Amino acid sequence: MIDKLQIMKEKIEILNQAAKAYYQEDREIMPNIEYDRLYDELVELEKETGIVLSNSPTIHVGYEVLSNLPKERHEKTMLSLDKTKDISVLKDWLGNQTGVLSWKLDGLTIVLTYEGGNLVKAVTRGNGEIGEVVTNNARVFKNLPVNIAYKDTLVLRGEAIIRYSDFIKINTEIEDVEAKYKNPRNLCSGSVRQLNNRITAERNVHFFAFSLVKADYANYNNSRIAQMKWLREQGFDTVEFKEVNSENLEETVKWFSDRVEGNDFPSDGLVLTFDNIAYGESLGSTSKFPRDSIAFKWRDEIKETKLVDIEWSASRTGLINPIAIFEPVELEGTTVSRASIHNISIMEGLQLGIGDTIGVYKANMIIPQISENFTRSGMAEIPKHCPVCHGETEVRQENGVKFLYCKNDDCLAKQIKSFTHFVSRDAMNIEGLSEATIEKLIAKGLIKELADIFHIDKYKQEIIEMEGFGEKSFNNLVASVNKARNTSVVRLLYSLGIPGIGLSNAKLICRYFKYDWNTIQNAKFSDLIEIGGIGDVMAEAYVKFFADRKKQVIVEDLLKELKFEEFKATETEQIFENIVFVITGSVEQFKNRDELKEVIEARGGKVTGSVTSKTNYLINNDNLSNSTKNKKAKELGIKIITENQFVDWLNNGIRPD
Repeated sequence: MIDKLQIMKEKIEILNQAAKAYYQEDREIMPNIEYDRLYDELVELEKETGIVLSNSPTIHVGYEVLSNLPKERHEKTMLSLDKTKDISVLKDWLGNQTGVLSWKLDGLTIVLTYEGGNLVKAVTRGNGEIGEVVTNNARVFKNLPVNIAYKDTLVLRGEAIIRYSDFIKINTEIEDVEAKYKNPRNLCSGSVRQLNNRITAERNVHFFAFSLVKADYANYNNSRIAQMKWLREQGFDTVEFKEVNSENLEETVKWFSDRVEGNDFPSDGLVLTFDNIAYGESLGSTSKFPRDSIAFKWRDEIKETKLVDIEWSASRTGLINPIAIFEPVELEGTTVSRASIHNISIMEGLQLGIGDTIGVYKANMIIPQISENFTRSGMAEIPKHCPVCHGETEVRQENGVKFLYCKNDDCLAKQIKSFTHFVSRDAMNIEGLSEATIEKLIAKGLIKELADIFHIDKYKQEIIEMEGFGEKSFNNLVASVNKARNTSVVRLLYSLGIPGIGLSNAKLICRYFKYDWNTIQNAKFSDLIEIGGIGDVMAEAYVKFFADRKKQVIVEDLLKELKFEEFKATETEQIFENIVFVITGSVEQFKNRDELKEVIEARGGKVTGSVTSKTNYLINNDNLSNSTKNKKAKELGIKIITENQFVDWLNNGIRPD
């Protein structure tokens, strides 16, 4: 069974790569006949095993937007685990029993329920007693089977995680430094709890089972190891585990610890569980911990070093973060010399002072941190002036924690990133205004708000005297600025840098409100969450942005400088409203499928990548093609049209039946 499952995973990977290349990148990595052969083989394997994985091309999981996540009480309270950093404690705890040692993954614990072989419920751990129902999101986890061979009730627990590689990729795509996710666990928690499961799917959430709660008719002979193997046979990925006893426990812990740094998944230790299920359950639990399992946390490698400086780093939100600079030390195989102190409260708690002897370590063997201060001089000063603009600072308390902020609203650190985003290609598209140039203009006091960019022609002499500028480059810049005055509501909305509102979301919002700026600016929360792709958090940030009087003034001043391209939301232009298309094969009258997609969307239609019962039309110039999409369309009775038929509708303003 496990061998067949591995073959299925390999075929799914190949088929999905081929589909992505064909439909998104306009290239082929295999002929249609080979794709169809692999597809048919996958279908047969799924029938044979009774397992269908969530990322299989044979199914389409519909995306859905919820208004909220319902709460549900767990049948059995989920307790935390007792912890130790001492291997000798692990040995004593295990005694003469056989144990199962596995990774303690650092993500979000999920309880899954299957009935009749189908996933019917997924609930987060929550506070251990009450969790949130995230069934719709679990259906799009990267590696989770939505159908299994076992047909009776199955309840299991596992950890939803986001790999480091995906975490880094997602963070690099976020321009706003303050909006970046702090660690994979935070990103995973936010991804699993989305109201729109399309976002969850895009985040590549993985699920690893670590405990079987209920499977009355499964045969696992009172063994946790047998349980884990049985779960693998059902199509689940499980946490990596090893069988241990008192003799090999220490070397097995070392085996795991040697692999921490190279792992692509976040973990914060190990879990040791008795293999004998009945024995473990007979021990019961305390009010806080079950007695059948214990967590092992890595004993951190701590090195002493000397604190040589505290660097203060200002951000675009005004927050000024303290960073410890210390004499370099070797930790977990790498040289480190810096560590975040996070906030003023931590700095004061450690009583830091320049020259102090401190202990540093890598949290979870990865992130440098200060463990303690051995000399505790308390001599470090909190700066009274911002390191960037030299304006006054102030200490603010947020939830009992002290943070340092720059009070100057015109601080350079707060301005540069927002200006850079405003002039970027997909925003106002003003060429010649690099981040370095903007920094110089702000420093000279030539621009103080976004609208000032449209008046830089007043400062010809000052600008041509700047390094790297001359009269020609000045004239080019002015021409680019004036060209940007004629713009679209989409560009303006995106350019404002509203948290969470990227280009695609800006397009969605503008289309929804018929490209009317007044309606767009005054959109209500209740209207925004009706838009597919816009969740509660985004909607709240959006409404808050436009409710801010300072932001209102910025927008008002910009509107005085701009002229919107005329948009007529006529019936003709919206002829494809609420109609779902799928495009396959080559196109002849458009540059590529992306251009055709843009035309459809501009007229209210929607383009998806897979043929489902919700598809209205499949556009394919080869109606007789034996492709998977053609087959699927014919099976479902979905009309297949040519590009010529589509263009005829387009040119004549005909809304399809």
